[in-house]
Amino acid sequence: MPKIMIIEDDIQLRNHMKELLIKDRYEVYVVESFQDVEEQFEQFAPDLVLLDINLPYNDGNYYCRMFRKRSKIPIVITSARNSDSDQILSMELGADEYIVKPFHIQVLLAKVNALVRRLYGDYAGSGITQNITLYGITLDNAGFKITYMNRTEELSKNEFKLIKMFLQQPNKVLSREVLLEELWDESSFVDDNTLTVNVTRVKNKLANLELEDVIKTKRGAGYLFDTSSLG
Repeated sequence: MPKIMIIEDDIQLRNHMKELLIKDRYEVYVVESFQDVEEQFEQFAPDLVLLDINLPYNDGNYYCRMFRKRSKIPIVITSARNSDSDQILSMELGADEYIVKPFHIQVLLAKVNALVRRLYGDYAGSGITQNITLYGITLDNAGFKITYMNRTEELSKNEFKLIKMFLQQPNKVLSREVLLEELWDESSFVDDNTLTVNVTRVKNKLANLELEDVIKTKRGAGYLFDTSSLG
């Protein structure tokens, strides 16, 4: 049973979220004391976090950054802040999804189910330990790492899945719709900025490995993993 942690100071909303998630067979832990959120996170060890931004003591972006340093679990931001800059900041800090309040509770459930299904269900198969190697680039399925020329970068689950798709289909244009569906199942639920931010993070990780400009943006079409510069 997947474990979900709710960090939300609106009592009515968090109780509604808890009730819905329990009915959908999740184990749910609700933070009620905001003075020791990080300790509660360590003790509960959730598989997914639903995280508000406006919180007592520290805001959600602070916790997002802290959680991402410790774990690769999905982090879903639920916030009334609806500007592009707020959403991009949270994604850059490690959030996997950003839902603007007010939202329909069934949309929240659909996003949670999609993340759990894609990030845990798919990886439970026997193929998880089989690494992918292309032109000296090795993607470690078990450790969520990518290695090239004796350099290694840690990956979030979304970064991992994007790179896996690119390595499995080199030199082929992958549309934004295809990438969104791979990450979240339903592209209609995802803001277009979310994919852009995740692809940018992947490009930065690859640049750290001296693999700059291997992901090309094809305007109006999508993205392509270009191997022409690789040996």
